[in-house]
Amino acid sequence: MADQLQPTKSRFPGAGLAKGLAVTLRTMTKKTVTEQYPDAQPELPPRTRGVIGLFEENCTVCMLCARECPDWCIYIDSHKETIPAATPGGRERSRNVLDRFAIDFSLCMYCGICIEVCPFDALFWSPEFEYAETDIRDLTHERDKLREWMWTVPAPPALDPGAEEPKEIAAARKTAEKLAAQQAAPAAPATAEPQPAPSAGEPRRPASSAVPHAEEQARAAEQPTRAQGDSRQQTDQPRQEGQE
Repeated sequence: MADQLQPTKSRFPGAGLAKGLAVTLRTMTKKTVTEQYPDAQPELPPRTRGVIGLFEENCTVCMLCARECPDWCIYIDSHKETIPAATPGGRERSRNVLDRFAIDFSLCMYCGICIEVCPFDALFWSPEFEYAETDIRDLTHERDKLREWMWTVPAPPALDPGAEEPKEIAAARKTAEKLAAQQAAPAAPATAEPQPAPSAGEPRRPASSAVPHAEEQARAAEQPTRAQGDSRQQTDQPRQEGQE
């Protein structure tokens, strides 16, 4: 057991130094490629954290991104607006209207928490990074500037062939199929559903599947009812004459 815990020794001294020098020699022999920036723009990966874009239509002013921001660099102002009832006698609704949405990139540390916690996908990463300013106050981008960054957000990657369909697309497809079925239902002729064959001793029901409840109630009223006093149960044995 003690022999197994002993560290293994190299075959010759200086083996580690030789491996390090080999890596250095391989690097020195490779050709150096220098990108001539800014004449040649670098090819950045799609998930590069450059600047944050705002899709204003999806923002519901929930203030979740501003509360979760560790640097408190997101500023949001809003007001409530009353929406009249859509139908007579309905209730009026109120909604939040966005007045200001600004991000101070001089304080932002690009952690991405605001994008992750947004429940309505209103914030996106853009790979653009060329927004340096000579004045630090110009690094506070208002919602109009943040909307312009949305045009630089790359398209999402395509799904794998075996991936699950997005919930938004699945819900929209089911709604469209349901509306199409409702529109095609009046045009199709109404066909009666086949009824099972009645058993022996069972009265035959009408072919129509919709039997009025009034006929069943009238049929039940015509049947004789037992007197209230006669509550004894009948047996299968015949009753003898003269027996009370």
